Amino acid sequence: MQFSLWLALAGAGALISFTPGAGAINTMSNSLNAGFRRSMWGILGQQAALVVHVLIVALGVGVLVASSPVAFNVIRYAGAAYLVYLGIRQFLSKPSVAQEQAATLRNEPAWSIFRRGFWVNLLNPKAIVFFLAFTPQFIRPEQPLFTQYAVLTATIVVIDILVMWFFFAAAARSFQRFTSTERGQLVLSRVFGALFVGVGILLALIH
Repeated sequence: MQFSLWLALAGAGALISFTPGAGAINTMSNSLNAGFRRSMWGILGQQAALVVHVLIVALGVGVLVASSPVAFNVIRYAGAAYLVYLGIRQFLSKPSVAQEQAATLRNEPAWSIFRRGFWVNLLNPKAIVFFLAFTPQFIRPEQPLFTQYAVLTATIVVIDILVMWFFFAAAARSFQRFTSTERGQLVLSRVFGALFVGVGILLALIH
């Protein structure tokens, strides 16, 4: 991939990553509940789903999903339902100011955090359609495809990890004092729960 083309890819990737969405909300929620360092597991889960999306597009399955209203809608509503479920669970969660309760949140298994991040990103068919439109701009058919897809995927993943961890997860750290009180935890649970539900509803309604 030419350096000028890669720079354009890096710029587009950064813009995409800085755009708030379900992944950003999930990252901030993990940072608040499990801690800044352990929020990385959720970010890695999101990247695993991103790689799957790129593979789907690279294999041409994205064309099938984009051209099949039934397949697209099934995945779209499943993703919306999962986000709404996460939102409701967060919204109804009880404050846990006690140290032993806080320790339980911070000791959530890494696999659980990773799995939640994976499903949040995977169950978003719009990402497949987006990559279907986005990827061809940076792929040259006359060049080796594997290398180009590898560079594209690695670039997007690295940029997204940096933005998610050092921007969204780090931003959530400013709320840590707020979460030291029962009222503060209750407010944040309501806010992030409502955000998850809102994103889920938008995913289901916006075409």
